[in-house]
Amino acid sequence: MIGTVRWAYAKAMSLLRTQANLDNRLDEIQFSQGAILAQLARSRQGNKLSDFEFKVFSQWGEDGMIQKLIRHIDIPNKAFIEFGVQDFRESNCRFLLMHDNWRGLVIDASKPHIDSIRKSPMGWRHHLDAICEFIDRDNINELLARGKFGNDIGILSVDIDGVDYWILEAIKECSPRILIVEYNSVFGPDRAITVPYDPRFVRTEKHHSNLYFGASLAAFHHLATARGYSLVGSNSTGSNAFFVRNDQMANCPFPALAVAEAYVESLVREGKDPGGNLTLLAGQARLEAIRGLPVVDVTTGETQAL
Repeated sequence: MIGTVRWAYAKAMSLLRTQANLDNRLDEIQFSQGAILAQLARSRQGNKLSDFEFKVFSQWGEDGMIQKLIRHIDIPNKAFIEFGVQDFRESNCRFLLMHDNWRGLVIDASKPHIDSIRKSPMGWRHHLDAICEFIDRDNINELLARGKFGNDIGILSVDIDGVDYWILEAIKECSPRILIVEYNSVFGPDRAITVPYDPRFVRTEKHHSNLYFGASLAAFHHLATARGYSLVGSNSTGSNAFFVRNDQMANCPFPALAVAEAYVESLVREGKDPGGNLTLLAGQARLEAIRGLPVVDVTTGETQAL
């Protein structure tokens, strides 16, 4: 019996090592392909930021958009902070870490995800710190300070599928040259609105639809412009918006845009029914699924019905 248990344990460990080796090999292949794409992108022509999309480790095409911006914007402190990264296998800034040798701080609320990052080769091959913490507006500044990167960093990327607007509003001691935020395209291009603040907001628990989270692009534009940033584009999927600090706009190859110029209606159909099944709702039907839920107009502070 003991021999059988030992054999089963050894077999399980062997399978785990095999899986880890496969994951590492896949990472190497993705990185090699990304390095080629980054080189090819240098000769690409385009009039807007999304023309330079390519995907290596990002969810959509943010890797290419970031590469385009950092080739033009002066960034002495090559450091990024990104939160809402899960296990960091898919993220906006991972390619920067591996390809451009940036330093990074990532934050996620899941201990298994953070443990996975710390145990991965990224943990010793690169300067990557990982913090396990549920972010709220009372702890965000202390968490950012742990990175010890200073205020003038290269990139801050915000994507927690929740009270992103309120967290960004609470940040006081961080002035990235490039700011990336995920906006909720379902909220439309016109209203500057966000979900009300809840320090324990979890998207999948707040409303069964999976569509009630975050803030509109107009809300982020309202906050970012007040802090000295210009909106320079959105990815073609309609999820991430890019802002550049105004003192760097002279080097930016893209002009400042109004919300209506940068907004992209997302075609992603991630809505769910009360049983957790995908509904595949599209277009205006997604907004109707969350109609009447409370939102805050960030220009007036008034709570309204969506």
